[in-house]
Amino acid sequence: MTLAVPGMMLASLVGAPVVARDQGSTVITVGSMSFTEQRILGEMISLMLEDAGYNVERKLDLGTSADAHQALVSGEIDVYVEYTGGGLVAILGSPVPTAANGGPATPVASVRERVYDTVAEGYLEEFGVVWLDELGFNNSYAMAVTAGTADELDLDTISDLKGHASDMTLGTDQEFPDRQDGLSGLEKAYGLEFGEVKPGDPGLMYTAIENGDVDIITAYTTDGRLPGLDLVILEDDRGFFPPYYAAPVVRQDVLVENPELADVLNQLSGQVSEAEMAGMNYQVDVEGKEPIDVARAFLENEGIIDAAG
Repeated sequence: MTLAVPGMMLASLVGAPVVARDQGSTVITVGSMSFTEQRILGEMISLMLEDAGYNVERKLDLGTSADAHQALVSGEIDVYVEYTGGGLVAILGSPVPTAANGGPATPVASVRERVYDTVAEGYLEEFGVVWLDELGFNNSYAMAVTAGTADELDLDTISDLKGHASDMTLGTDQEFPDRQDGLSGLEKAYGLEFGEVKPGDPGLMYTAIENGDVDIITAYTTDGRLPGLDLVILEDDRGFFPPYYAAPVVRQDVLVENPELADVLNQLSGQVSEAEMAGMNYQVDVEGKEPIDVARAFLENEGIIDAAG
């Protein structure tokens, strides 16, 4: 499936043919949110831009999605990687086209396209920000419990939590309790109310559930730590969580000045699978590698940038 809305928009955004520029005199500021995957993606974008001849300033670890978005629209950064579902619900405040919000069930591919089209159009109109091509992977929220808890309570789906949630402690990242596609929406969609909620650093959620400090967590589907933790992902049987496909978002004025930047970053279009992203996250979180080294190895292996000396 090709999602080419931003590509079609670029001609009207730029309004002129691409002209070769002295990219070495241009500084592009790259941002990221504050978790492993975002650090890797921030480094990936930075390395690609540097390989194309741009000077790059890194402003990674900006905090939450809302923090990174504010940095983008205020001009503090020029580009970062956002997720379609987060942009749709948390930033634009738009409903997800699924059965969970009272509408008819919609095929998954159609939901993906509609969410992408909505954020692409909404961001351009409201913020002067352009969505480039999706990278390929979907990093969704997922409700996870230990295999022991799943067996004890006979849990297969999120709906199965009804009657149990009030006795459970939920571990989340810092954003989840305050997002529209987070706690309140989930509880409303499924008729749940958790007994206690403990937000914190995403990495600490896994330690907490291993230690029994929480009973259930909001995991990420591309987290490299999941396979080794004997966790069970509960099926989102009401289709509450939207698709969270990753894509670079860039200020329109930056693209007007540097139209070739879109071609540079769109080299990643459809190139990163869920398994590949989870593997890169694993290398950082479990093997202790540096995000920039993991990002560079992926780009070199894919032939997107030249291998170092």
